[in-house]
Amino acid sequence: MGTPLTAIPDHIQEEIFLRLPTAADLARASAACISFRRLATGRSFLRRFRRLHAPLLLGFLQRDHFVPALPPHPSAPAARALALAADFSFSFLPSHCRWIVQDVRDGRVLLGRRFGKDDPSPVFRELVVCDPLHRRYVLLPPFPDDLAHWVEHQVYNPFKPFLLPVAEEETEETAFRIIWMAHCRTKLAAFVFSSSTGKWQEATKSGPTGLVLDRGDSAILSRIHPHFLMRHYAYGCFYWDWLVTGSRKLLMLDTRRMEFSFADLPPGEWSKRVAIVEAGEGRPGIFGFHGEIASDLSYAIAQNTGESPNQWQMLKTISLDPGYIYSIDAAT
Repeated sequence: MGTPLTAIPDHIQEEIFLRLPTAADLARASAACISFRRLATGRSFLRRFRRLHAPLLLGFLQRDHFVPALPPHPSAPAARALALAADFSFSFLPSHCRWIVQDVRDGRVLLGRRFGKDDPSPVFRELVVCDPLHRRYVLLPPFPDDLAHWVEHQVYNPFKPFLLPVAEEETEETAFRIIWMAHCRTKLAAFVFSSSTGKWQEATKSGPTGLVLDRGDSAILSRIHPHFLMRHYAYGCFYWDWLVTGSRKLLMLDTRRMEFSFADLPPGEWSKRVAIVEAGEGRPGIFGFHGEIASDLSYAIAQNTGESPNQWQMLKTISLDPGYIYSIDAAT
């Protein structure tokens, strides 16, 4: 007589569950009995499962509405269910002001207070993080006094606040971290808010001195509208490209070391929209339109890992019909 599956040790069951192909299969297995559910809902197991199974692409969140994945995309049924269950109008948020989406990550949405054309520019924009599926939110506090001078003395700031990916060591399912960047005349600094502490603090290990900018870099940042300063993420690093100003620089923030640096784009002429992705083996890759008329879609990968990507290899170029205008809207 065979051994019942429930008699198999937990660590063996965990390895079996990790090899299930989809989250839906895990949900069905966890419904079989109480011991399976206990194992499948454990935080340490879920962290391992999520590392091995990429989350479903359910859609895109625009400024004021959710665009779900549609058939024949395999995530269409789940996307439709999410659209029906979640409140993407954010009607559950405090109604003393209007809110605008700043960033989306790991099931959380970061919103900032929306200001009209005639409203004075705020020193610090009100921010809120919410879960539209469960209709929960957290209002973020303003900067403490010891950091407030960075906010008060900054020049034009094109950077939007954004969510950090959930760290493996974070045990709370509702935990989140926010990065807020300050652009002063000669420096760029980053500050982090942690839901675990409920406080803002310096993000960069070098302290509030941050990244020293020369006059040219500071002038470039002062000319970029936030809508055109594109942010990308790959392997623990955020990148901002300055192509809209004609500069071939990439600003990089390594969130593992909390350090700023600059990198160069691959050689050649690149149009004003690129996408940086994870190419494998810890190396970022870049998609973009190459050439003066942006009719060639090119893909290059970085040759160096663990540092600013300054050596690139062009892998492929696809010629597109020059009768159309192309752009890159998003990448995942």
